[in-house]
Amino acid sequence: MHKLASVFLFIGLANGLAAETKFAPTDWPNWRGLTSDGQALLVDGLPTKWSETKNVVWKTPIPGRGHGTPTVVGERIYLATADEDEMFQAVLCVDKADGKVVWQTKVHEGQFAIGLNTNASHAGTAVVHDGERLFVNFVIGNQAFASAIGLDGKILWQKPIGKYKVHQGYGSSPMVYRDIVVVKADTKIGGAICGLDKKTGREIWRQERPKIPNYTTPVVVEAAGRLQMVFCGCERVTSLDPLTGKKLWEMPGSTQECVSTLVTDGTHIFISGGWPKNHTAAIVADGSGKIAWQNTARVYVPSMLFRDGFLYVTMDAGFAICWDAKTGRPQWKERLGGKFFTSPVMAGNRIYGTNLDGKTFVFEANPDEFKPIATNQLGDEVYASPVVSGNRLYLRVAFKDGERREFLYAIGGK
Repeated sequence: MHKLASVFLFIGLANGLAAETKFAPTDWPNWRGLTSDGQALLVDGLPTKWSETKNVVWKTPIPGRGHGTPTVVGERIYLATADEDEMFQAVLCVDKADGKVVWQTKVHEGQFAIGLNTNASHAGTAVVHDGERLFVNFVIGNQAFASAIGLDGKILWQKPIGKYKVHQGYGSSPMVYRDIVVVKADTKIGGAICGLDKKTGREIWRQERPKIPNYTTPVVVEAAGRLQMVFCGCERVTSLDPLTGKKLWEMPGSTQECVSTLVTDGTHIFISGGWPKNHTAAIVADGSGKIAWQNTARVYVPSMLFRDGFLYVTMDAGFAICWDAKTGRPQWKERLGGKFFTSPVMAGNRIYGTNLDGKTFVFEANPDEFKPIATNQLGDEVYASPVVSGNRLYLRVAFKDGERREFLYAIGGK
């Protein structure tokens, strides 16, 4: 099968994004990209080295503060932000060519939620694009909301997900499958996961969740011979039908609080979490309840990458590690340094991982040995995961020299 055709087949099967939505292979329409696994397509010419003065196509100041990754579709970039002084949450649309702000829409105004962790923000989720409209989740006050926004910046509908009491923050991005947008809010006062009609916001289905805080974004995968929407946390691993909310299977096998979005090899799903215990595991995805392997590695916030039988991870404590996906056996482990609150991306055979201090490590997706390619410093603080679109890398960084300021950078070859 032609490579591009196989890409669209996978997208149509795994994510419900049919080819007629006309996403280009260079688009990054939702959290973790076109294929929802952190892997970019068509990356010829993507640089491996940059700085404040090298390979910067443009940089744009971003008002407020946010930890959500950029979303790139066509000639536009979208991202969420929150202004803590003026108490509003917003979505920005930026021109991909020159970085100029096209529009800014205030989604919520009013009292922000109380109890946020210092490593969280009031705009911690990604904006999701379905080809016709945008979706974003925010917590405002004591309520989690899902909103739909037109590509012109006009709010189309808003829907409460449920009451929300902040424990650390909120980080569950929307997930689109066919005509449904799935939104989730796990909280210690009792959470919910809902399937909404993406055109109207009408609730199609709802599943109540345990009274445990959790931060994962669901993902639809093809595993064990069927499509299933899977996620972990709240001391369980859950598989649902995204169209109906019907529980396909559920099993113990997760810790309480998880952040990362899982990945699959088609047989297993690979989960991780970090409170009250560190826990990484390979779960057989057929509903049998079998755990193929597990360990106590701390992969709490960063999501993993899977390629050709191996898992590649940037751990919270600043290590890169490669595991054999079938056995969990470590292939290698290398100290990078710093702390990681971002998820790595894979572009071709290269992995880009950015630590909290703004240092991005580029290394090979090589199971035989750790092979570094480059290390690049930009900004003083990075919480948002890097995004790849064609021959450009997009980084949302902050400078802390005096007043904290955020910028979105487009990194590309000249």
